[in-house]
Amino acid sequence: MVQSYLSLFMKSAYLAFEAQQVMALRMMRIAGGGKLAEREMRRMVAEKASAGTEVGMEMVMGLATGKSGTAVTHRAIRDYRSRVHKNRRRLSP
Repeated sequence: MVQSYLSLFMKSAYLAFEAQQVMALRMMRIAGGGKLAEREMRRMVAEKASAGTEVGMEMVMGLATGKSGTAVTHRAIRDYRSRVHKNRRRLSP
Protein backbone atom coordinates (compact mmCIF):
# COMPACT_ATOMS: atom_id res chain seq x y z
CA MET A 1 0.00 0.00 0.00
CA VAL A 2 2.74 2.46 0.96
CA GLN A 3 4.67 1.62 -2.19
CA SER A 4 1.60 2.33 -4.31
CA TYR A 5 1.21 5.75 -2.72
CA LEU A 6 4.92 6.47 -3.09
CA SER A 7 4.70 5.52 -6.77
CA LEU A 8 1.67 7.78 -7.16
CA PHE A 9 3.55 10.64 -5.52
CA MET A 10 6.57 10.20 -7.78
CA LYS A 11 4.45 10.03 -10.93
CA SER A 12 2.55 13.14 -9.84
CA ALA A 13 5.78 14.99 -9.15
CA TYR A 14 7.17 14.10 -12.57
CA LEU A 15 3.92 15.19 -14.21
CA ALA A 16 4.13 18.54 -12.41
CA PHE A 17 7.76 19.01 -13.47
CA GLU A 18 7.07 18.21 -17.11
CA ALA A 19 3.91 20.36 -17.13
CA GLN A 20 5.98 23.34 -15.93
CA GLN A 21 8.34 22.80 -18.85
CA VAL A 22 5.41 22.81 -21.28
CA MET A 23 4.05 26.01 -19.72
CA ALA A 24 7.41 27.71 -20.16
CA LEU A 25 7.71 26.55 -23.77
CA ARG A 26 4.17 27.71 -24.51
CA MET A 27 4.82 31.10 -22.93
CA MET A 28 7.86 31.55 -25.15
CA ARG A 29 5.82 30.68 -28.22
CA ILE A 30 3.01 33.03 -27.22
CA ALA A 31 5.45 35.82 -26.40
CA GLY A 32 6.75 35.54 -29.96
CA GLY A 33 3.36 36.66 -31.23
CA GLY A 34 1.96 36.13 -34.68
CA LYS A 35 -0.01 33.27 -36.14
CA LEU A 36 1.97 30.62 -34.22
CA ALA A 37 1.03 32.27 -30.94
CA GLU A 38 -2.64 32.52 -31.88
CA ARG A 39 -2.72 28.88 -32.95
CA GLU A 40 -0.99 27.78 -29.74
CA MET A 41 -3.48 29.65 -27.55
CA ARG A 42 -6.43 28.07 -29.35
CA ARG A 43 -4.83 24.65 -29.18
CA MET A 44 -4.06 25.02 -25.48
CA VAL A 45 -7.67 25.80 -24.56
CA ALA A 46 -9.07 23.01 -26.73
CA GLU A 47 -6.59 20.46 -25.33
CA LYS A 48 -7.43 21.32 -21.74
CA ALA A 49 -11.16 20.93 -22.31
CA SER A 50 -10.68 17.67 -24.18
CA ALA A 51 -8.22 16.17 -21.70
CA GLY A 52 -10.35 17.08 -18.70
CA THR A 53 -13.46 15.53 -20.22
CA GLU A 54 -11.76 12.36 -21.44
CA VAL A 55 -9.78 11.64 -18.30
CA GLY A 56 -12.75 12.52 -16.10
CA MET A 57 -14.94 10.04 -17.95
CA GLU A 58 -12.26 7.36 -17.72
CA MET A 59 -12.06 7.91 -13.97
CA VAL A 60 -15.84 7.70 -13.54
CA MET A 61 -16.01 4.53 -15.64
CA GLY A 62 -13.09 2.98 -13.76
CA LEU A 63 -14.69 3.60 -10.40
CA ALA A 64 -18.10 2.45 -11.67
CA THR A 65 -16.59 -0.86 -12.81
CA GLY A 66 -15.01 -1.50 -9.42
CA LYS A 67 -11.43 -0.38 -9.93
CA SER A 68 -9.70 1.05 -6.89
CA GLY A 69 -9.24 4.77 -6.49
CA THR A 70 -5.48 4.29 -6.58
CA ALA A 71 -5.62 2.33 -9.84
CA VAL A 72 -7.89 4.92 -11.43
CA THR A 73 -5.59 7.72 -10.31
CA HIS A 74 -2.51 5.95 -11.68
CA ARG A 75 -4.23 5.67 -15.05
CA ALA A 76 -5.32 9.30 -15.03
CA ILE A 77 -1.78 10.46 -14.30
CA ARG A 78 -0.44 8.20 -17.05
CA ASP A 79 -2.91 9.68 -19.54
CA TYR A 80 -2.07 13.27 -18.56
CA ARG A 81 1.66 12.55 -18.67
CA SER A 82 1.31 11.15 -22.17
CA ARG A 83 -0.41 14.34 -23.35
CA VAL A 84 2.07 16.60 -21.59
CA HIS A 85 5.02 14.64 -22.97
CA LYS A 86 3.70 14.97 -26.54
CA ASN A 87 3.33 18.73 -26.07
CA ARG A 88 6.85 19.03 -24.69
CA ARG A 89 8.28 17.21 -27.71
CA ARG A 90 6.21 19.31 -30.11
CA LEU A 91 7.18 22.63 -28.51
CA SER A 92 10.87 21.88 -27.91
CA PRO A 93 13.29 23.58 -30.30
